[in-house]
This record gives sequence, structure tokens and C-alpha cells, in this order.
Amino acid sequence: MQLNDFMHEYYPNLELRPPLFYSWDIGIRFELGVDWTSENSYPDRPYILGCHKRAITLFDALHSPTEDIFVVIDVNDFDKGRNLTHQLKNFSPFVKKSLLYKLKHQALPYIFPEDDEEGTYKTHRFSLKCKTSDFRYVPLLKAICNQDLGIRPRFSHRVYFININRKTIFHVYDDRGCDLLASSPAAISDIYSGYNNWVLDYDRIAIEKVFKKENTKYDVL
Repeated sequence: MQLNDFMHEYYPNLELRPPLFYSWDIGIRFELGVDWTSENSYPDRPYILGCHKRAITLFDALHSPTEDIFVVIDVNDFDKGRNLTHQLKNFSPFVKKSLLYKLKHQALPYIFPEDDEEGTYKTHRFSLKCKTSDFRYVPLLKAICNQDLGIRPRFSHRVYFININRKTIFHVYDDRGCDLLASSPAAISDIYSGYNNWVLDYDRIAIEKVFKKENTKYDVL
């Protein structure tokens, strides 16, 4: 199964662009960074270590080493003179080099058309179908969390982890938080209950309604 086929079957009409949580009925928004202060924006400080720990813990809970996943990277092209390979080169340290040739490329209209009225920009979507164990997700997640904090390593391109077996989409948008989507509440009910104290309070009521509705359905049955 290819990425577009998967999305069409399990996430029809969903645009793969942030904020994912507000674009799909079944999902959870987690808070990663807690109690930020300017003094914590340095390596090995409690704030950033907490971000890393939550992102990695959630990823591990969602993806077993043998499961099939799509790693999707969006590269926004604001400068037509730049080489795409050069823009993506900082992804290579996180994946087995033998798999890099399997990267699929799709040129799309800029995924934020409201910010590009003249249609000048493009979004280049790269996808890699592999096993969870095929790439170094721990340092990649850390680099994604670091992107806006001036901490190296950092990875500034948007990355989505799509679990083909579990039918979930996991997106760490930056150090503040991450979105988790599912094709059914049952697919992520264990994540919801196991990490409920990490749910972003701002969206907690909406998230609770999704899982209460699922529990009510089974009570009736």
C-alpha cells in the first residue's frame, strides 16, 4: 500500500497539514513542553529533557519495532534555486542509508494556500515506507523538538509518522506538543487512558467527548 492509497482509505478528505487535531474527529493533542522559561531553552535543562521524554515515550507506546510505517517529510520550497536533495540532507543521519533510495517524492501546491495567493511556492512531500526499527527515531524526535529553541541537532521540516498497522498519524509539531490521530477511538484508547495527564488541557473537553462516546457505544452493546 502506498501513502496516497492509505490516506484515501483511512483518512478520506484529510489534508496532511497542521493543525491535524482540528482537522479530524478522532484525535488527541498532547502537551510536551511544561513550565517553559527562557532559562530552560538549553540542552540538558528540565524543560527540554521533559519534551524529549514525552515525545519518545508516546512514540514507543504507538509503534512497535516490527510495525510498518510511513515516515513523511514535507519540505516547503520558498526558493526555486535551492536543490531539494540539499534541503533534505539532514534527514539521512536518521535512517539506514540503504533505504534512502526508496524515498518517494511528490510535488504539491504549497500546503498553506492562504499564505500563497499567487501560487509561487511548492511543498515537496517525501515518504519512506519502512519498519520502525529502520530509522533512528529517538534522535529525530529530539531534533524536531529542538527546532525552535536554537538547540542542535534540530530538524525544521515537518514530519509525520503514520502507523500502517495501527492506522494512526503521529505529529510532533514542536517543543510545545504533538497530535495523534486515529481511524477509530478504539485504536488509541490505551494511549488516551495511559497518558491522560499529558493531554493538553485547552482541548481536554473535546477529547474526552470522543472517548466517552466510544465507551457509551460499548455499554449499550
